[in-house]
This record gives sequence, structure tokens and C-alpha cells, in this order.
Amino acid sequence: MSKILIRGAKVLGGEPQDVLIDGETIESVGTGLSADGAQIVDAEGQILLPGLVDLHTHLREPGREDSETVLTGTRAAASGGYTAVFAMANTFPVADTAGVVEQVWRLGKEHGYCDVQPIGAVTVGLEGKKLAELGAMHESTAGVTVFSDDGKCVDDAVIMRRALEYVKAFGGVVAQHAQEPRLTEGAQMNEGVVSAELGLGGWPAVAEESIIARDVLLAEHVGSRVHICHLSTAGSVEIVRWAKSRGIDVTAEVTPHHLLLTDELVRSYNPVYKVNPPLRTERDVMALREALADGTIDIVATDHAPHPHEDKDCEWAAAAMGMVGLETALSVVQETMVRTGLLDWAGVADRMSFTPARIGRAEGHGRPVSAGEPANLTLVDPAYRGAVDPAGFASRSRNTPYEGRELPGRVTHTFLRGRATLMDGKLA
Repeated sequence: MSKILIRGAKVLGGEPQDVLIDGETIESVGTGLSADGAQIVDAEGQILLPGLVDLHTHLREPGREDSETVLTGTRAAASGGYTAVFAMANTFPVADTAGVVEQVWRLGKEHGYCDVQPIGAVTVGLEGKKLAELGAMHESTAGVTVFSDDGKCVDDAVIMRRALEYVKAFGGVVAQHAQEPRLTEGAQMNEGVVSAELGLGGWPAVAEESIIARDVLLAEHVGSRVHICHLSTAGSVEIVRWAKSRGIDVTAEVTPHHLLLTDELVRSYNPVYKVNPPLRTERDVMALREALADGTIDIVATDHAPHPHEDKDCEWAAAAMGMVGLETALSVVQETMVRTGLLDWAGVADRMSFTPARIGRAEGHGRPVSAGEPANLTLVDPAYRGAVDPAGFASRSRNTPYEGRELPGRVTHTFLRGRATLMDGKLA
């Protein structure tokens, strides 16, 4: 059917309204709407949001299809309410050429569960020594505007400066994985009381904070845009807040797991809690929540990092770092930010759709829920509460830190340009 009538949804958490979708666009928004032959979606009590946008997803293809593929990753995205994701460059081969980013872009188009925008590598092979083909990737069919060596830090200040200068020419942004490598050699978890008690190598907050401080100053000097990936410490919040007060063009993201989980969980030695950057302290968690609420941190990004069972079901020191997050992100944000009163649903829409779409220039996404706009939409049942069961994930991997934990909210429908990719909680 070309027409879909969503009835009684609370648009951005406001008063109940009807939304009529005709083809790929929203035809009208109001009360008492009707349309002959339209498919009816009863959304009473549900929240209608613009389709979510994730600026930080690992889809693993090409090269690690045992962890995830573009198909399984975008199915997971649709299940979590996402209509667009930005795919990180640390694939095999690395997405450091026009050919590789175009391959990822085409796979996204073929599978169709959400739009896939590749992120290009900053340096060749993520080696931090020579700039990758930034211009060629931008001019390719994929139209890359975001560049990152995520998984590794661009620790050479000269290379970082050159990257900022290069992307400035076309309005691009460098997304930095802030980790001073010499301060984190052998690090296994957050440096603090828990690491000392467990005898695990500590990952000091200053390893993140020193890189952020350097990079905001470089961005100011060059007059370019810099984005901070997965910010995780209270000190990092203060540096970003200071930079924004000076008018520096910096944006920052926080992951759902850094809004909820702390380093105390590492006492279990369960590798599911091993992640980069590491889980921090309760003080850091509270600072991150407050910064997301006041806008110092601009967005929530999942850092969805799938791994096969054998890479996580082993001793802590040998385990891979990372967690899946696309299918639980909205629930964690509801738990940490909405239920606590730090954000309303309009604020969630800003942090998880409007602003990430603006930063990444995701055309057609992060748009108002109003007539004439693309019908990229997400319906969530906020009254639902249940235990997370990874057996039901659409992702190929199951390395979630939330297994068995009760979380609120359930995405019931996702629409990509008017086509249901998720209907009544089931993938279309």
C-alpha cells in the first residue's frame, strides 16, 4: 500500500496526532485524519520520533563478515529505530579509498533496511602516517564527509592538522578516537581503585583528555570541524565545554553504555564489559548524563561493535573490545535520560536524530515530523519494560552487556521513506 495512516501517536512526546504517509513523504499531520485504502497503524500511547541516526556504527563488511555484515547490521539498525547509520572505516581492507567506501555504500543501497553512509579513514591503513584519499572519497558516489581512524587515534599532531585543513575545503569533519597510545600501552580497564584492586592495567582518563585538548586547539587554529568519538570522562566534558565557550567548532558524542555502566562491573571479569574507551566511574557517568542534557555533548552514538562468540568467550586479557548497541540504544537512553527527567522525548529526538544528521550531513534524515518531509520515522512504546534477550537480536553478534537486564521502551515500527522496515516489532 502506498498510504499509511499512523493514528494517535505522541509526536516527539507531545499531544496525540495522526500522521498520513503517502509514498515516500509525510502528506499531513493533524487530528482526525482519514485516507481511503490507507494501512492503519494504531499508535495510541506510543511516541513518534524522526528516524534515528547513528554517527558511529561498525558494520565489519568487508573482511569480518563473521562478526557482522551490512545486511545484518542494517537489520539490527531498523530493529533499533534507525533509518541511517554511518559505517566506520576499520574494515579489511580499510575504507581508505573511493573503491572501498563505494562498495559499502552500494551494499547499503542493495539491502535497504536503512541508509548506510560510509566513514572514510583519515590515514592510509589506519596507520597514522600518511593521509588517505580524503578528496577522492568525498567526490565518490558515497560522498564521504566524515573521516575517522576509529579504533586508533590520529596521535600525530601534524597529520591531524593536515586532515583538518583538508576537510575544511569541502565542509567535512574529522571524528577523533581520543586515546594517547603511549599512555594506554597494556591497558585493560579504567585506571582507578577497581583496576588497582584487580591488578589490571589501568587506562587513565588523561589519555583521552590530552588528545581532546590538543585537537580542539588545532581545530581552532585551522578553523575546521572536529568531532570527538565516544567521550567518556568528566574531564573530557569540561574540555569540550571550555572549547565551545570559545566558539571552537567541536561536537562530541557519548555511547549508551557510558551513560549506564561503570567500571565496577569489571569485577566479574566478564569480557562483555571490555570496551574502548573503558567503562569509567559513577562520577564520570553522572557528568556525561548532565553534559548530554545541557548540550555540551551533542549526540548519542552507539559505537555498535559486534564480535563473534569466540572473540568474547575467553579470558579477559585476550578478549576483543566492544559491545553491540543498535538494538538497545533507545532503551538505554530512555532509562538514563528520560526516566531521570534529564531529557524529554523532544530532547531525545535532537540527540539521536536531528543533530547527528546535521553533523554527518545525512540528507533526508533528522527532519521535522511535518507535511512534505521524508517519511523516515520511528515509533516506540515507552510503557514497555522487559529483559534484554540477545537471542532475538537481528545482529549477527550477541556481545551485549545488557543480557537479562530489564530496560524500558520497545521500538514497534520503523519507516524508511514511507516503507516499513520494522512492523509490529518484526522486521519487514
